[in-house]
Amino acid sequence: MESKCIGVLGGGAWGTGLAQALANGGHKVLMWALEPEVEESVNREHENKRYLPGFKLSENLTVSTDIVEVATDKEFIIVASPSLYLAGTMRKIASVPNIADGSSVVVALTKGFVPSNDGPKLVLETIENVLPGIYKGSTVYVAGPSHAEEVAMGKLTGLIAASENPKNSIRVRELLRVPGLMVYSSLDVVGVQICAAAKNVIAVVYGALDAVAEHSQIFGDNASSLLMAAGLNEIQTLGMAMGATHPETFTSISGIGDLDVTCKSKYGRNRRFGQDIIRTDILSKFSNLDDLIANIGKIGYLPEGAVACKYVHEISERRNVRLTICDGLYKILNKEIRPLDFLDELLMQGKAHA
Repeated sequence: MESKCIGVLGGGAWGTGLAQALANGGHKVLMWALEPEVEESVNREHENKRYLPGFKLSENLTVSTDIVEVATDKEFIIVASPSLYLAGTMRKIASVPNIADGSSVVVALTKGFVPSNDGPKLVLETIENVLPGIYKGSTVYVAGPSHAEEVAMGKLTGLIAASENPKNSIRVRELLRVPGLMVYSSLDVVGVQICAAAKNVIAVVYGALDAVAEHSQIFGDNASSLLMAAGLNEIQTLGMAMGATHPETFTSISGIGDLDVTCKSKYGRNRRFGQDIIRTDILSKFSNLDDLIANIGKIGYLPEGAVACKYVHEISERRNVRLTICDGLYKILNKEIRPLDFLDELLMQGKAHA
């Protein structure tokens, strides 16, 4: 396979994991990171000690703190910036010549929703609103059950490359045809993005239930599976309300596959956050959800589900869609209801419908 020059915008765990997979596949990858210590540890010791410690990285992967350098003269630019900072990241590269003329294929890994003055936006919509008009309908979204740690190790991982532009979806699928990755194409860009964002919300609740179940006579594995099934239903309800085109997206690897691994894996930050809500009362550090988001660095890791929860709640209210689990988490994070009270309410609902 012909080696490509690839720029990765974002030196976090997921950006590093996929960059490593591509570098192991023979591609030359330059990754942008904000932190000089990430640049130093990767370039000198071939390890991202801050975000993906313990994994030896390929010599084909290097890091720069200059985002323009990373984006310049790259055939593929992979965006792995957190959703909170996505629009700002894209503005920094919009005038790079190969972006300005549309010659680079732009690929997004970012999960979540992006705030705007007229309501939350999806990731690709945000990117395409910032970049030149030639990118409308041509960016590509990549998602699936893909914890960074296993991707970095080369363990088998399935992904979906979704785009309104079939040619670009196929180009990205071929780019990602490296050891350890199996990639499929999709035209359902809305459905795949909703799955990637909303599953993090469900995973936080799953983690909380997981912690409660350790000392409960009521909740166990059966309740966890019940929650996951109900959560998938809410993800599909939200997705179809927002314009998803293929119902089967929600039973694919980008739907149930990603939800399952996010809820159950030991690497899951959203599951961990849910557990910490119960085990360490982590929410005591914050006065409400807005305070949590503004000070999310105090958590010590990034639970995207906490941020996504705010926007899922806003979207559901705007579209008059009932999402019991997602709304319950919103109330927990906003200090409107206690976690155990919410779980009790769910139980009572079940009894009421029995």
